[in-house]
Amino acid sequence: MILTKAQYDEIAQCLVSVPPTRQSLRKLKQMFPRYLNGVGRNGTAPVLLELANEVDYAPSLMARIILERFLQEHEEMPPSKSVINSMLRDPSQIPDGVLANQVYQCIVNDCCYGPLVDCIKHAIGHEHEVLLRDLLLEKNLSFLDEDQLRAKGYDKTPDFILQVPVAVEGHIIHWIESKASFGDECSHHAYLHDQFWSYWNRFGPGLVIYWYGFIQELDCNRERGILLKACFPTDIVTLCHSIA
Repeated sequence: MILTKAQYDEIAQCLVSVPPTRQSLRKLKQMFPRYLNGVGRNGTAPVLLELANEVDYAPSLMARIILERFLQEHEEMPPSKSVINSMLRDPSQIPDGVLANQVYQCIVNDCCYGPLVDCIKHAIGHEHEVLLRDLLLEKNLSFLDEDQLRAKGYDKTPDFILQVPVAVEGHIIHWIESKASFGDECSHHAYLHDQFWSYWNRFGPGLVIYWYGFIQELDCNRERGILLKACFPTDIVTLCHSIA
């Protein structure tokens, strides 16, 4: 689905107006004693998850805050980010069994953030990369994938480099990037800065496929060398077609 900017803004405005509003981190810190009282009465009850829902805060982010506070109070040094991330991925590493259970409940019930969601996103991303690979093979297009490019010494690469460029809607394409997400303004501008312009500078013009759609007005860099599509193009023109 490709949305206009006006349609996207309308949806975003509706989401912003849905109560309750998010609370500040200060309020979350004030709730830490309530967590201790809650698990003191029943260690298996989803106290931390209920607190997160009460203030409309992502459960996995709530779990991170409580875990950091717990480790700060029980360790001589502040916990490193890698230690926190490792414990969130595997709560059995948390030295307190009750807290481990609370963190686990938050992680598995968070549909937006956290290590479980990251795994799902990674799996969906990989699924669409495989889909794109199959479509390229079906079209008999020769390419190098990300692993092959890194083996050649490239540090920042798109998902696929076409060994023989093609044309899509009158635009030359040297590379294709798969994004298993919706292209909104924030994410697209970040991708442009961190990835797409780097690809363009190194490999030339390319194609980005947002499999779940994008805001129509973001497809404004075609003449500069970055084309957006919501599906694999069906009107690919190859060198053989051009010669014929």
